[in-house]
Amino acid sequence: MTQNLTDAETVAPRRHRRRRVTTLAIGGTLVAILLLAALFAPLLAPFDPNAQQMAARLMPPSAAHWLGTDGFGRDLLSRVIYGTRPTLLLVSLILVLTIPVGMLVGIAAGYLGGWTERVLMRITDIFLSLPNLVIALALVAMLGPGLMNGALALALTSWPPFARQARAETLALRRSDYLAAARMQGITGLRLMFGHILPLCMPSAVVRAALSLGGIILAAAGLGFLGMGVQPPTAEWGSMVAEGSKVIFDQWWVAAAPGGAILFASLAFNLTGDGLRDRLDTRNAN
Repeated sequence: MTQNLTDAETVAPRRHRRRRVTTLAIGGTLVAILLLAALFAPLLAPFDPNAQQMAARLMPPSAAHWLGTDGFGRDLLSRVIYGTRPTLLLVSLILVLTIPVGMLVGIAAGYLGGWTERVLMRITDIFLSLPNLVIALALVAMLGPGLMNGALALALTSWPPFARQARAETLALRRSDYLAAARMQGITGLRLMFGHILPLCMPSAVVRAALSLGGIILAAAGLGFLGMGVQPPTAEWGSMVAEGSKVIFDQWWVAAAPGGAILFASLAFNLTGDGLRDRLDTRNAN
C-alpha cells in the first residue's frame, strides 16, 4: 500500500512536468514561426503584398493563391506574412514602454511606502479604471493614426498591472532575510531597489508580459480595424479584417485569413505565457 502511494506521488509531478514542457515548447515553436515569418517575409511571400491585379480580385483559395486574393487582387498569403512585421513591432514597442514604467512605479511604491506609495498607487488605480481600447482610440484620434502613436496609446493603459504586481512582490521582499543581509553590507537606496529587488520581480513580470501579449495583439488589431493603426497600403491584420468584413458573406476568405493570423498569434503568446508561468513558479519546482 505504501509503495503504491509512493508511485502515485512520483507520477503526478512527472505528468505536470511533461505538460509544462509541452505547453512551453508548443508556444515557443509558434512564436518562433511568427518571428521567422517577420524576418524572412520577402523570401516566404510568393507575391508582392501591395501589387494590385484587378483581374484577379476576390479569387478564392487556389494553387496560385493559397489564401485567395482581396478586393484589389492582392495575394492574401503574402499580406498575412508581411502583416506579422507591424504587429510584432507594435507589441515590442508596447512592452519596451510598459514594463520599465510599471516596474519602476511598483518597486518604488512597495519599497518606499508612506505617501509615495499612496500617491503612486492612486495614480495606478486611475489608469486601471480606464478602458484600454477606448482611451487608446481617444489618444490616437488626437495624435493621429500610425504605428508609434498606436503603441503610445496602448502603452499608456498597459503598465498598471505590472506596477501592482511589482508592488505586491516588493512588499513581500521588503522584510525578508535576503534584503536584511544586503542592508548589513551597506546596500541601500537605488542600488538595493534595482540591484536586488528588481531581479527577483523580473520572472513574474516576464510571465505577465507573455500572458498579456494576446490581449495587446487583439487591441492593436482593433485599432487597425477602426482605421486608427498602421495605414494602408501597409499590410496589417486588423485593417485586412476590416476590408474583408465588407464581403464576408460572399468572399469569406478575405477576412478569415487575417483573422486566423490574429488567432494564431494570440494562441502562441498565451501558450508561451502559460508555460513560462509553470516553469518559473517556485511552487512547481519539483
